[in-house]
Amino acid sequence: MGAIALGLVAALGGCQSKSGASDVLDPSAVAAPAGQAGAAAAPAQPASGETSSSATSGGPTSVADAKANLTLGTGPTKVTMLLPLSAPGSTGENGRKMYDGARLAMADLGDKLLTLTIEDTRGDSGNAKDLAVKAITSGTAKVVIGPSEPAAAQHLAKLSGSKRPPVLALADNFAGGPGVYSVRLSEADSAAAGAAAIAGKGARKFVLMVPSGADSSPIESRVANALSIYGATLAVTLPYSAADGGAKVVSDMGSLVEAPDAVVVASGGGSPTAVLAALKAKGGKAVTLIGTDRWLERPMDPLYEGAYIATLDESETGPIADRFKATYKYQPDVNVAYAYDMVALSAGIASSAGPDGFNKQVLENTTGFRGSTGLFRFRSDGSSQRSMPFFKVEKGQLKLVEKSTSGF
Repeated sequence: MGAIALGLVAALGGCQSKSGASDVLDPSAVAAPAGQAGAAAAPAQPASGETSSSATSGGPTSVADAKANLTLGTGPTKVTMLLPLSAPGSTGENGRKMYDGARLAMADLGDKLLTLTIEDTRGDSGNAKDLAVKAITSGTAKVVIGPSEPAAAQHLAKLSGSKRPPVLALADNFAGGPGVYSVRLSEADSAAAGAAAIAGKGARKFVLMVPSGADSSPIESRVANALSIYGATLAVTLPYSAADGGAKVVSDMGSLVEAPDAVVVASGGGSPTAVLAALKAKGGKAVTLIGTDRWLERPMDPLYEGAYIATLDESETGPIADRFKATYKYQPDVNVAYAYDMVALSAGIASSAGPDGFNKQVLENTTGFRGSTGLFRFRSDGSSQRSMPFFKVEKGQLKLVEKSTSGF
């Protein structure tokens, strides 16, 4: 997934990389004076105000220990983070993983730059909404990280007001809104990156199959834009419902498009298998099949065989992995990485631009940032764009095709 500490654009003191993305800074070099190299990264130590005893053995920090250390760091830039620390089940577990990721980023980068206040949403959308509104109207926080509850993030995206702090939302499958940025990889981003990778290999005529509903428009827009970069076209977008078994959308494709080079199948919250079975039953000319990261929310199905998918490589969290595991006694996952990156980004901005540097010009710079989840950038509509590995499904496993691809 690449390196971890977040570099800023050249105007803020970072150096431009050959790819156009901001160069990565070593954790110990983030606060170093311009022109001075930082020392090699040291193992993480507890941030000011917490002790190492809150690290657990073999799993995320406990609820009690997390709630005992809700303020980290002593820096002048105030940051609020909203996490479901005491939510039941996997939601709470993921919230505490994000908490541990934030702790590592504070120890690496933010301890003297940020004062990070963490609030427990309990995984309740109403409580998360109330805490988020309080955070953006209090006049204290320069940036808000979270919430992870989709309904609360969507509520914030509907609010108007230009003087509120930016929000780096951690909710899954959240499209974003002005000033409310979607952090996690979205299906639109995965579909666009996959389509772009195949277009880059010469495919020119694409079909998009997408579940009916509000999410279809962002996916269509992103895929079409990604293809245009390579001179390819989206011939048609075909919405489908889970009830039609896939046969109708495949029949519609046959009636509307002659010999497409590739078919992108988005799945939303459902399974793509009905559409894949209908495509396989149709036979005829072999068409390149492009899936999305949401396919992988379910066990790998034999119908996935041969499909291409652009997604984050959750088995690798870059240089933070060893330090994280040594400190917290478990393997970091993408929840850890997202939280680490957002706290690291906040520390990088605070270091280079000060507490008042959290503005659209900085956050929406087109060169983007590098983190443990790879290269990413935020757009004015609140969506994020990511570069990620590109895989092919072979024998029920993801086989790496390219280390990095993107739809921008």
